[in-house]
Amino acid sequence: MRRSICYCEPPVARAGQVATWKFHYTTSVLLPKGTKLKFDIQSHGRDIDWEVPSNSLTEKSNVIYGLIGKDEILPAKEISSPDTFVPQYEFTLQAPLKVGGVLTIIMGAPPKTKNKESEVQAGTSAQLTLQRRRSFLLYIDPKGKGNYEEPEVFHMDIRGNVLKTIRILSPSFVTKNKRFDITVRFEDEYGNLTNHAPEGTLIELSYEHLRENLNWKLFVPETGFVILPNLYFNEPGIYRIQLCNTSTNEVFFSGPIKCFQEGDKILLWGLLHGESERVDSTENIESCLRHFRDEQAVNVFATSCFEPPEETSPEIWKLLSQNIQDFNEEDRFLTILGFQYQGEPATEGVRQFLYYKDNKPLLHQKDPKSSSLQKLYKGLPAKELLAIPTFTMGQGFTFDFQEFNPEYERVVELYNAWGSSECTQAEGNVRPITGGIEEDPKGSIQLALKKGCRFGFVAGGLDDRGIYGDFFESDQMQYSPGLTAIICEKYNRDSVLQAIQKRSCYATTGARIIVGFHVAGAPMGSELSTAQKPGLVINRHLSGYVAGTAKLKTIEILRNGKVIKTFTPNEYHCDYYYDDMENISSALIAITDKVPFVYYYLRVTQVDDHIAWSSPIWIDYAESVKTKKS
Repeated sequence: MRRSICYCEPPVARAGQVATWKFHYTTSVLLPKGTKLKFDIQSHGRDIDWEVPSNSLTEKSNVIYGLIGKDEILPAKEISSPDTFVPQYEFTLQAPLKVGGVLTIIMGAPPKTKNKESEVQAGTSAQLTLQRRRSFLLYIDPKGKGNYEEPEVFHMDIRGNVLKTIRILSPSFVTKNKRFDITVRFEDEYGNLTNHAPEGTLIELSYEHLRENLNWKLFVPETGFVILPNLYFNEPGIYRIQLCNTSTNEVFFSGPIKCFQEGDKILLWGLLHGESERVDSTENIESCLRHFRDEQAVNVFATSCFEPPEETSPEIWKLLSQNIQDFNEEDRFLTILGFQYQGEPATEGVRQFLYYKDNKPLLHQKDPKSSSLQKLYKGLPAKELLAIPTFTMGQGFTFDFQEFNPEYERVVELYNAWGSSECTQAEGNVRPITGGIEEDPKGSIQLALKKGCRFGFVAGGLDDRGIYGDFFESDQMQYSPGLTAIICEKYNRDSVLQAIQKRSCYATTGARIIVGFHVAGAPMGSELSTAQKPGLVINRHLSGYVAGTAKLKTIEILRNGKVIKTFTPNEYHCDYYYDDMENISSALIAITDKVPFVYYYLRVTQVDDHIAWSSPIWIDYAESVKTKKS
């Protein structure tokens, strides 16, 4: 049986390439006069998607029209679609199209463009993301009544464009003389893998304290990436791996790597709340997980759909649960089943829930057993569920911390792409919540800490679901997606969740800044007491290290929400020390029915304005055993 023929010219596009694209359809049946054909470019209208053409042939570029033979032009009519803001394009045959006849749909330069160069300049921009067998659909209605059959499909491969950047994916913590691997990604300006580089391009590898026997030179591979195994460092310190493109003399650096003399701690980068701007994180969860694992080098990912059934159907939840279970892989990529819950403003706010195990139910606010946080917590033990208050200073979604539950709420989201809840803008917040939704001081994290709440810090990413759904269409200020750094003992889910429970984590605005913060040798998240360490009354020795992805502008030590010491390294890494010699009694926060205390945390700002916040350390003031006896 004869079949219709569909093919694209050219058959391959480079990401972001501007050209005139032709879609040739050869019919296998007679199409009578009046036949309607509807073309769907499968774009969502985002900046990263295929550029949406105009059906007006008076435009000088980026138009769409049909062509039969050499001269018969079919104008396109825009048809709205209920599923997207991008129109589909309808053509009507003015004469029969015989078997073997060809209809060409042209997207790019207008008719009668003079030459090939003009066709390119006046063309349509391809999407900015890679896609194998990217589809364009052609629906046909021979009766012309709008009753379209199953579509004919055109396929085109979207590949990476010209090599622009070399990205080095490396571990953040390593141990002296212990071998590790790195991944080198060759990317175009849009972050896609590419091998589109001049022939003979050679890449040279080096790093600080380079071993004499290491002298690697790399060609750009066909795959666009290469794994380099068995690297190691002979001495403790801070390192950055360097790759130099010998053709252009451009130099690219990895993120900082902290090499320890000994120890078994690892640093994992997690996205506990957020989604991808490129890939849908619900219906296309498999592609989303691959994107974060393979392209973004995220180590830990949690789903964060909102719980209402209209947002997340039972079928979608089942799909999410299955993929989370399938993708969770120790020592490679950890996945956690989670969801978001919007409770009453002020008293409950918004929560990101993380399950410790797989195949757990989606809890709905409309369900009587989970209609409030109190009921929800009562129905599930703390060993099964971790609750993270998010966007606490977002007006209308505030959480005032009056009903803070330290058993479940071990960490709080200090930052996501819609702003920081650390403090108010007037108090120095450089990434405030502002725009359509303004900041509400009642949800300030510094205020909550002064009230005696104890929690670590995590960061969220970009989100346009649920309460954030209208932000893109408003003037809401948007910042870079954040990341959570998790310092744990093993590369598995249990160890990650235990580390979060212990507040062994910190927040960043997306840059992979390495932060170490200690008080009297105790790590971030610790609770100390002068009863066990009386010397803390006189002196609190604060120490640690910072290694940035850019030069460090400031390292600030905050006590009770106020900066007490600022370092200005003007280098990309720094070890710091500070003795707080003020008698602790003059700095205590006193709250009725609670032990007086002070708390400290670290805030790091780079010259590129990326920020990191360590989780706090608390010191309780209590009489020592010696004092009581005397």
